[in-house]
Amino acid sequence: MGKENTTIISLTENIRKRLIGKDDVIRKVIICLIAQGHVLLEDVPGVGKTSLAKALADSISVSFSRIQCTPDTTPADITGLSIYSSSNESFQIVPGPVNNNIVLADELNRTSPKTQSALLEVMEEHRITIDGKDIPVPEPFMVIGTQNPSQMAGTYPLPEASLDRFMMKLSVGYPDSSASEDMAKRFLEGSLHEKTESVCSGQDILEMQKECQKVTIHDNLRAYAVQIIEATRNKAEVSCGASPRALLSLLRCAQAIAYIDGRDYCIPEDIAEAAKLSIPHRLVLSTESKLSKVTKEDIVNKILTQVKVP
Repeated sequence: MGKENTTIISLTENIRKRLIGKDDVIRKVIICLIAQGHVLLEDVPGVGKTSLAKALADSISVSFSRIQCTPDTTPADITGLSIYSSSNESFQIVPGPVNNNIVLADELNRTSPKTQSALLEVMEEHRITIDGKDIPVPEPFMVIGTQNPSQMAGTYPLPEASLDRFMMKLSVGYPDSSASEDMAKRFLEGSLHEKTESVCSGQDILEMQKECQKVTIHDNLRAYAVQIIEATRNKAEVSCGASPRALLSLLRCAQAIAYIDGRDYCIPEDIAEAAKLSIPHRLVLSTESKLSKVTKEDIVNKILTQVKVP
């Protein structure tokens, strides 16, 4: 795994040039990429959500598209449409921006639920359907969604079906003082927004994804993951627990964590970290929990202390 780890280090350092002081978030996005997942970035405007997505895309020599979601964005604006060609006297399919390797759906919760649902098929099956014709998207494929906090004006909360398609939901957060000073210095020098050169290819990512799938998860760790998922369904604070898709995401995420750490096997800490990354946003809290200000992260942490570690 030496070559792959070198590539991951180069990818991390390249993104770090554009997103200062956010090594933890960068690591998690790369884990998601290697695990063949999609990531949702939620935070206030201006903290670097879009910059992170663009830096990742620029660091890999693959196709990239950005969909700026607005209240009048339609499903066809995302998936594409069939138009009539008078010269050929036939309908021609024109794939939309989602037909790229890395797709940034910017401010996803500013568009209508109908338009949000246009991403459901392609995020799960890596294909789009236009006029009954299946069109596979290029591989590797990753959707990076960004959204503003739900209490902000003009937002439509993402439905549970959409949230369940994302492997992770992350927050970029404000930079600390030293990172802010570095950012200000580079901005005044004119070096903050320099273009990021690619350090790996799409084929490199595909090879790492295949290697990731070979990481061993022993039976006792697999049972540990199942127990964590089942515990979310038996909590009074949760009205809707983690889905079977959440279990699969947890396992693949754990493999990716082990892989980027240079191991071909998982340890219990990988399962626990993967649970913290892949479960909270999928839970639906009970009314009582919402009123008592219990967070989804608190519930997952509590479960991890209660489920016996192998």
